[in-house]
Amino acid sequence: MATPSALDRTLAALADPTRRGVVDRLRHRPHPAGELAAAFDMSPPAMSRHLRVLRQTGLVEERIDSDDARVRVYSLRPEPFAALRGWLDEVESFWGDQLGAFKAHAERTRGTKPSRGRKS
Repeated sequence: MATPSALDRTLAALADPTRRGVVDRLRHRPHPAGELAAAFDMSPPAMSRHLRVLRQTGLVEERIDSDDARVRVYSLRPEPFAALRGWLDEVESFWGDQLGAFKAHAERTRGTKPSRGRKS
């Protein structure tokens, strides 16, 4: 079995709705882990597991609060999202090319009727 790529790990991490929700909250500003747990009505250990997955895939980074060393603050890292955007752009380009080719074909064949066999 092949080793999963960074893109595979990113997509797997984002497959979970809670983790997508965390990413959505972190788009606006960094949040302490406790705030995230409270926002999702989740126990701190459960949120910690989600944050660990996001951290291991490189989607978020953790820093220690300067005022309280017990508090971990999470923020998004742009690199994995740039890689995901690049892949999505490639997929979108493929389908744009396919639709463009179909449109050109449809315009070339407009007005020509398909031949049908005669009934006996």
